[in-house]
Amino acid sequence: MNFRNSLAVSTLALSVAIVGLPANAETLRLLTWGGYAPEDVVAKFEAETGHKVEVTKSNNEEMIAKLRATGGGGFDLAQPSQDRIAGPQEEFGIYKPIDMSKIDTSLFIPSMLEATGENTTLGNDVFGVPHIWGTSGLVLDTSKAGMVKDYTDLCSDDVAGKVSYRLKRPTLIGFAFAMGLDPFEAYVDEAAYSEVMAQVEAKLIECKPNVKTYWGGGDELMGLMRSGEVVASMAWDTGGWKLNADNPDITFVAPASGALGWVDTFALPAKGKADEAAYAWINFVMQPEVAAMITAAAGNFTASKGADEFAADDLKARFQTSFPPEAIDNIKWYPPVPAGLEAIEGGVLDRVKAAN
Repeated sequence: MNFRNSLAVSTLALSVAIVGLPANAETLRLLTWGGYAPEDVVAKFEAETGHKVEVTKSNNEEMIAKLRATGGGGFDLAQPSQDRIAGPQEEFGIYKPIDMSKIDTSLFIPSMLEATGENTTLGNDVFGVPHIWGTSGLVLDTSKAGMVKDYTDLCSDDVAGKVSYRLKRPTLIGFAFAMGLDPFEAYVDEAAYSEVMAQVEAKLIECKPNVKTYWGGGDELMGLMRSGEVVASMAWDTGGWKLNADNPDITFVAPASGALGWVDTFALPAKGKADEAAYAWINFVMQPEVAAMITAAAGNFTASKGADEFAADDLKARFQTSFPPEAIDNIKWYPPVPAGLEAIEGGVLDRVKAAN
């Protein structure tokens, strides 16, 4: 069964209440990121379902290490990024398939659910569904750089000397898409990917005179934008919204070729013992009102459809301005990176940095 068909089956199978009181309450051992399971959400879940939640905060590397050490034991639900599922699963077998009939797919933004499913499917099995997401794209002073619509517009004479971006892989990927190339499609062919990167390298070297500086940290970029030394940059969405709170002319803009998106998922460890509680938690936190509580704690939005309507008014306004529905559907979600490609990218970045 392909992912599209599994969604149809799950929607038909789950047309009843999202969370009901279980016959036998379980303790859910949740391996997650800071802010993803705030205390008020945990308390609400426990009161409404009878299940208990034990939260362990972690990150991608630690999650994989913990699950690898136990063969997928010790936890009932984990939250790795979508590009950290297929590879570790093939190598270590640390997850078990998700029963999509137990997921209320109507709660999810469809394009995110489909993209995450495709990126975490092995054979006929889906191993991840989306939860928290974020993007990188353009952060602009719209009063001075309103003509910038895509990554390659950072090379325009209109913003010469007032541009900044990182010398990191998101810049390579973003410029490739803006140049009409598809780097993710080229992932399967190292030679094809090298050709894509060669074209991006030439463009970035050509664009180098426009760059005020290559920023290394978020505080540095924010200082450059606030001072007016930089009016157009590549950066993340939450950084743009933070700047917007201080200066309404500065905000995050989704590029015409698509923002670059990451997703932290829900995945079931192979030896988890509380699947009922795990599915109950997923369906509970994807309810729009509950998802908005998590956004308030984590700072990022979730894949819950309509949850932005329940966010704080200022954050909701920034989100809806940056991400109309067509911009969400146009996000380019990072797939797993095949071995060997990072070495190609590293060579490109080194040569761009060294170029005169």
